[in-house]
Amino acid sequence: MIDNKKVLAVIPARGGSKRLPGKNTKLLNGKPLIAWSIEAAKSSQLIDRVVVSTDDEGIASVSRAFGADVPFLRPAGLSGDHASTDSAIIHALDTLPMEYGVVVILQPTSPLRTADDIDNALAMLNDTGVNGVVSVCECEHPPLWSNTLPDDRLMGGFLRPSVLGKRSQDLPQYYRLNGCLYAFDVEAYRQRQGTYYSDDVKAYIMPSERSVDIDTQVDFCFAEALISYFSTGKTKSHLNEQKACQESILD
Repeated sequence: MIDNKKVLAVIPARGGSKRLPGKNTKLLNGKPLIAWSIEAAKSSQLIDRVVVSTDDEGIASVSRAFGADVPFLRPAGLSGDHASTDSAIIHALDTLPMEYGVVVILQPTSPLRTADDIDNALAMLNDTGVNGVVSVCECEHPPLWSNTLPDDRLMGGFLRPSVLGKRSQDLPQYYRLNGCLYAFDVEAYRQRQGTYYSDDVKAYIMPSERSVDIDTQVDFCFAEALISYFSTGKTKSHLNEQKACQESILD
C-alpha cells in the first residue's frame, strides 16, 4: 500500500507463444519463468495482491503453486496474438473488486527485475506526484547509428552528417523501454484506457543486466547465463551452461 492506496500487481501471461512455445512455464535456472515475477511481486513491501491473468490452465496451476492469485481465466477474445496487454489489464481491473488505487504490470518475460525495483518504482510514483512510472534502461548502442535500408542496401544516406566521425561517448545517452514494470494510478490508467506516456509519467532507470526480455531461446539462454554469472561468478559450470544453451539453439 502507498499513500493509503492498495496496490495490485497483475502479471499477464497468455498461453500461446509462437517463438518460444510454453515459455511462461519453461524452467529458467530450475524455476518456471513466470515464478520469477511472482516471487519478486510477493517479496515487494508495497504490493497488496498479486494476480496472474491467463487463459491457460497450466499457467494458472503453476502460478497458484508459487503463491499468486488466479481468480479468473482470461476470455479467449483477450488472449489471441493481436490482443493487447492493456486490454488484459483493463479486464482484470473490471473483474476484481474496485478497491485498488495503483496497478503494477509485471511482464513474466522480465525475470531479472527485483522486488527492490518494484518498490523503488512505487516510491517514485508516490513521492513525485506523477500518475505513472515506466521502467527503462540505457540503449546498448546509440540509435543515431541506426537507419532503414533501401532495397539496394546502398549506404549513402545511412548516417546523418552530424554523426559521422563521432565516437559513442560523444553522443547523448539514449534510453529504451525495457518492459520490466509499469506502475499507474488506476484512475489515470482507466481514463487513458491503458499505458500512456506524458509529462505525468516518469522513467524508472534500471541496469541493462536486469532488463532482459525473453522472447526467444537465445534470450532464455542469455538470462540463464546472467543468473549463473551473478550468483556464482564466471566459473567452469557457468561456461558449461553457456555451451549447453548454444547447443540447444543449434539443435
